[in-house]
Amino acid sequence: MEWAQRLQWVEGWGMAVGGAGYVFRPADAAGLAEALSEVRAAGMPLALRGAGCSYGDAALRAESAVLDCSGLDRVLRWDPEGGIVDVEPGVSLGALWRMTIADGWWPPVVTGTMAPTIGGALAMNVHGKNNWVRGTLGEHCLELDLVTPRGDALTLSPEREPELFRAVIGSFGQLGIITRARLQLKKVYSGLVEVRAVAAPDLATLLRLTDEAKDRWEYVVGWLDAFARGAALGRGLLHFARHLEPGEDPRPGASLSAAAQDLPSTLLGVVPKSQMWRLLAPFTNRPGMRAINLAKYLSGSTLGNRKTYRQSLAAFSFLLDYVPDWKKVYLPGGLIQHQSFVPIARAEEVFRNQLEVCLECGMPSFLAVLKRHRPDPFLMSHGVDGFSLALDFPVPPRRRAELWAMVRELAGPVVDAGGRFYPAKDAALPAALYRDTFRDGQLARLAELKARLDPDRTLRSGLADRLLDGS
Repeated sequence: MEWAQRLQWVEGWGMAVGGAGYVFRPADAAGLAEALSEVRAAGMPLALRGAGCSYGDAALRAESAVLDCSGLDRVLRWDPEGGIVDVEPGVSLGALWRMTIADGWWPPVVTGTMAPTIGGALAMNVHGKNNWVRGTLGEHCLELDLVTPRGDALTLSPEREPELFRAVIGSFGQLGIITRARLQLKKVYSGLVEVRAVAAPDLATLLRLTDEAKDRWEYVVGWLDAFARGAALGRGLLHFARHLEPGEDPRPGASLSAAAQDLPSTLLGVVPKSQMWRLLAPFTNRPGMRAINLAKYLSGSTLGNRKTYRQSLAAFSFLLDYVPDWKKVYLPGGLIQHQSFVPIARAEEVFRNQLEVCLECGMPSFLAVLKRHRPDPFLMSHGVDGFSLALDFPVPPRRRAELWAMVRELAGPVVDAGGRFYPAKDAALPAALYRDTFRDGQLARLAELKARLDPDRTLRSGLADRLLDGS
């Protein structure tokens, strides 16, 4: 097993937070056991890490051990008839769909990038653009194996220790290490989806159209122009998509190949995608992003409005992978994201307030995304019957404290409205506001399970320290 006896810098995906840790990289079960033995002997806290796609401090802890599970990446079993797969935690969403798509199966829930590992995605209980229809990834997990920090092995499922199963999924790695996950994939009959683009001139219309579409389309996602003001506040573009039915794709064998799903490596066949972030960098400022947002909305509300077209599954699903290393445009300060989940009755009020606060503070979101959601059965669920609004912010080094203070201001009305937050994206949420979203004893039950499975409190992360133990 490879591990570092010197401190290495480990940072969140957004590059705004990080810390030095002792990184263990096991490649098999024996290496994992050795790592846990080393950690116990040293008395070190241990943070779990997959692909490191969490924006903030979920997969790191300063001056602690960090268990990088990305090397545990074997597919253990694949049933192409039933679409059931057993994988180690380091298998990525991208590796999973590449293996299964030719057999006509697709992950039922994917994020905006194919990079996250299955272990990390279950630990955070990720959602996608089809949350209303399919729920979270955890709802498609049939069984998982868990190793506790003391080395005990457990097998959990919705039928076998269901309470613990529903607590492990979504507890951001605080109850044990997922070493195997069994997932039920979704049958697809084409590698294409039918997409419809619709413009909305304001926030109220955007929310109404999203809600109306939720039962008619598999995928519903909205983009907002967070620079718009006045009557145009919250204007945006919606994209609805559905899978093709049997017979609609004249060449399903071709579209269901991994090669047909590959994202283009160049822009216009000339500029390497790996260099495109450098072209975007000069526009990654308030004037530049205001112009880009305006141009995007005007184009979508005129030429693109009400257009229907077909797109590959990967192209529609993994927009964040179109430009490799795009996050580098936010250097030197990096970026953070704040994602609020608000019940349907209060969503317009809360989101309107958030957009106005950002404008008043002079820190509008550079990328704002809306989704429709429903509750799920997991202990630490972020799901509500309502909407989420995800806001990306550059971190200006000289205004970092102001940005963190603004996030606190954005979060307060969410709590008052009975909403929730998404730890996978968080870097700046205060502990008190996070804890106030759980009103039915969830935190106490999590603490009881923590005491049972990890009495020495070995599993720790910056996120857990901040949200569960902080003030």
